[in-house]
Amino acid sequence: MTEDIENIQVGEMSKFNKIALTVVAALLIFVGPTYVPAVLSDTLKLDYVLSVVIGAVLFIAGLGMLFYLIRKKIIT
Repeated sequence: MTEDIENIQVGEMSKFNKIALTVVAALLIFVGPTYVPAVLSDTLKLDYVLSVVIGAVLFIAGLGMLFYLIRKKIIT
């Protein structure tokens, strides 16, 4: 009985969650360092260096998320 509960808790991710996490990781990787700094510096009038740093942080977060998904074998 406890083995069944442990198997369920270990992680059954739905197909929708797997796809959503993959799309979010891809968006962070591609949109983070390109469009986000442009929007932040042009429309919100933020300093250019700060907007590039925010874009780099989003890129690194996307890579971290991608490596996590690969390690958990959600992406093969």
